[in-house]
Amino acid sequence: MRFLVCFLTLTALMTAQPPPEVPNTVVLERDIDYSPMIGGKLQMDVARPKAAGSHPGVVLIHGGGFRRGNRSSYVPLAIRLAEQGFVAATISYRFSPKFQFPAHVQDAKAAVRFLRANARRFQMDASRICALGSSAGAHLSLFLALTGGVTALEGDGPNSGQSSRVTCAVSYAGPTDFTRIYAKGFDAADVLPQFLGGDLRRSLKAHIEASPINWVSPDDSPVLMIHGTADNYVPYEQALWLGERLTQAGVEAEVATFPGGGHGLQGAQKVEADNRAIDYLRKHLKPEPSTRRLLISNHGRPGAAMAIEWPSGRVLWSIPNDQGHDVQPLPGGGVLITTGRGAKVAEYGPNRLERWSLSAVHGLKQPICAQRLENGNTLVSDTQLAKVLEFNPSGKIVWEYTHAEFKPGSLRCARRAAQGTTLIANERTSTITEVDTAGKIVWQWQAPNPETRKTYQALRLPDGTTAVSISEPGELLFVNRQGTVVRSIGNGVDPTSGVKFGWVSGVWPMSDGSVFVADYTGRRIAEFNAKGELVNELRNIPWSVASIAVP
Repeated sequence: MRFLVCFLTLTALMTAQPPPEVPNTVVLERDIDYSPMIGGKLQMDVARPKAAGSHPGVVLIHGGGFRRGNRSSYVPLAIRLAEQGFVAATISYRFSPKFQFPAHVQDAKAAVRFLRANARRFQMDASRICALGSSAGAHLSLFLALTGGVTALEGDGPNSGQSSRVTCAVSYAGPTDFTRIYAKGFDAADVLPQFLGGDLRRSLKAHIEASPINWVSPDDSPVLMIHGTADNYVPYEQALWLGERLTQAGVEAEVATFPGGGHGLQGAQKVEADNRAIDYLRKHLKPEPSTRRLLISNHGRPGAAMAIEWPSGRVLWSIPNDQGHDVQPLPGGGVLITTGRGAKVAEYGPNRLERWSLSAVHGLKQPICAQRLENGNTLVSDTQLAKVLEFNPSGKIVWEYTHAEFKPGSLRCARRAAQGTTLIANERTSTITEVDTAGKIVWQWQAPNPETRKTYQALRLPDGTTAVSISEPGELLFVNRQGTVVRSIGNGVDPTSGVKFGWVSGVWPMSDGSVFVADYTGRRIAEFNAKGELVNELRNIPWSVASIAVP
């Protein structure tokens, strides 16, 4: 009884309430069979907008310690979501102890497959489905987000030709690591042996396999974890552990913390949590049109090359780069990135699968920047080699340049200009050196206050000026052939923008004269128009952006 009162308070209260009123803008279908099961069948209730269209879907999964609960507890939320343009399905699943892990996960996946197979019936967009659950249901929602494509967890349910992958997941107080829950989880010793076939000592393998934290990989879906700090059943730190693990893998993860909140949030906290969850679903399933897509390279920990919406900052995808510096767009939607300790330059296709690379086998030690040239070759600046190298598609060096002033660790970006010359940034001497194909220096520029202000990269613009990014303080300078600064964005000469940067690293000039600027130490991305006026910015971002590009 204490378990039912405490652990399932929210579910019990909602179940005891009279059936919710269904607005005339919503269609509610009850008791829909979605999968056969031993001794019966599994059902769902689906609420959808009456208006015609193709609406995103949400799978709602109730809690109850994997052994109790009722899908009807989520019908009010399903109706609310349908009013806001979602197709919401609240599902039943098999219970413990009669059925144990992974039966519950298999049922959740079967529900997603059923919805995709019947997308036309429900006027649902099969490409946009998220999962939301509380407690045990949150655990199953997390499994949907973290185990897309894991065949062993699909089960023998119908619609095997459909994917069970979800676009995102929302977890209300979901457990993430069963091996570390017994000390603080009030009912763990009662609930988990029934779900996993034994306690931690006798069923350690099941505890590990049933813990979402052990399924994290870079291709996981974004996750929002809603958790109270005073949760005595699923300790708050369970959300923090998973959030940290996902972030390390380059996966978007958020933890919405509710101070003093228990296992079932109440009152104003419950209202706030539900609003936060719906906003999250809207963000990932019904995003506002983006004006642009940016590529950025996060040189911070753990490091990733990413595509983000601009100016919202929503992460569209990410590729781990081991704290690499560079990401550059390729024709057809691919990207070229440099990795950190992996000493690698890699090309990824639009599907984010690697299809070509250079590495230590090709003589690389620490590539900082890479550029795909019009002739199909790849230009690489390697800071430990203190060389700029040009590789053909077979990985053979066809051109290289070094200089007595280039010391190991001093080179930053090298970029090939339209004229065929190469602009090389030397951080140690705070210079930009331009060389032709014969290795002759044809132009050189010295940054002001070279002892503290370091050059990162230079780009030759169509009007003949050179855009140079420097540090301490950060600034983007536009330099003419005579070496005179004719324009500035940031701190220093003619700070027309009024914006102060820490260390300008990545820059991307646009054909209309506008420019994107990455402030590496200031954790900011900014967009300026042709007049140098600030148009959009993202501040206090969780990334240390070394390079930026617009595909």
